[in-house]
Amino acid sequence: MDTTAIVLAGGLGTRLRSVVRDRPKVLATVAGRPFATYLLDQLEDAGIRQVILSTGYLADVFDEVLGHQYGAVELEYVHEGSPLGTGGAIKWAGRHVTTTHALVLNGDSYLGTDLGQYLDWHRRKENDVSLLLVQVLDASRYGTVLLGHEGRVTAFLEKRPEKIPGLINAGIYAFRSEFFCKIPEGRCSLESDVLPEWIAAHRVRGFATDAPFIDIGTPEDYRRSHQFLERSRRE
Repeated sequence: MDTTAIVLAGGLGTRLRSVVRDRPKVLATVAGRPFATYLLDQLEDAGIRQVILSTGYLADVFDEVLGHQYGAVELEYVHEGSPLGTGGAIKWAGRHVTTTHALVLNGDSYLGTDLGQYLDWHRRKENDVSLLLVQVLDASRYGTVLLGHEGRVTAFLEKRPEKIPGLINAGIYAFRSEFFCKIPEGRCSLESDVLPEWIAAHRVRGFATDAPFIDIGTPEDYRRSHQFLERSRRE
């Protein structure tokens, strides 16, 4: 396999502290299992055999809960001594990637789609950078993404107060590993500091889906995620 996955799992989970106190939000129990295992199942199904988890808050809990092997997937941990932001965390973990491509996932959200199909599209189109996008009925919480000719991402639009449908960034990225060196050193945001430059250079394409999507960043969505993932497993 020519792709290594990176799961961003270093968030503080401040908004979830009222319901998840003893572990990082990526390991929060959802429908009887650590949330991260749903992502690892998807990655294993996609043929990924190496996953790097970029950890921060309560990092020692990961080894206790997940260990270093999950099914056919080898797990490696890279610890952020201080918060690096999404861009900084990706660059830090990227030092351990030796494959041609990298697949990066936000560890606190789940998109019920075939990641193998997404990776096949990324390779077939010979994309430099790919974003997995999802159509939602209410994009007000996330902001929206615009696509142009041949699926080129043309812009990220800021959050708007009104509830409108649109394509949002699902937090799943595929790119050639050479792009690690194009991320600045130190703390930075992939979404705010890095992707706009790559978009302006016409290096980013979007893969759109209407698959079911959820993140567990708030107590309300965390409570909703139990039924959501139980239903997704049955389907």
